[in-house]
Amino acid sequence: MQTLTSDFDYEAALAACARGEHFALRMLYEREGRWLLGVAKRIVRDHELAQDVLHDAFLQVWKHATTFQPSLGSARGWIYTIVRHQALSVLRKSGREERVDSEELTTLSDRLQATENRDDDRGLDTQALERCLGRLEASRRACVVHAFVDGLTHEQIAEQLETPLGTVKSWIKRSLTSLKECMA
Repeated sequence: MQTLTSDFDYEAALAACARGEHFALRMLYEREGRWLLGVAKRIVRDHELAQDVLHDAFLQVWKHATTFQPSLGSARGWIYTIVRHQALSVLRKSGREERVDSEELTTLSDRLQATENRDDDRGLDTQALERCLGRLEASRRACVVHAFVDGLTHEQIAEQLETPLGTVKSWIKRSLTSLKECMA
């Protein structure tokens, strides 16, 4: 099994943004913009609105690059979180929050297969990710997929799975730790 690597230094790009170096923000956008637009579009379900979300998210990245703390997670993950939160915020403000029905969801394998080409460009080993996700208990795996693939909030996941909010948060945190160890 081949593990793909990326030579792009997201932490250095964020540090350059924090210093006010515009080229770094452009590099981040060129590197991740199309994928981030996909994240926003999946959440807001409107291309033009997703473009607005992405624009606003990159403004947030620029303004708050100094607040990034590597000890709390990856720089790339931090950027994706900003986009996701921006998209969810837009939905809440517009009153367009939608619940995702179980029938609407495809299997994890189908979703990972559909993104295989995209992930090759980003350095993600989808086979390893699928293997590691498969090791998680079904309810914990569902929480991670709902949060990071479907873009649901913790509250929405708790409602969907009929599970207490604290339990959902705990499952996601522990599952991410397990995935990180498995993928290492």
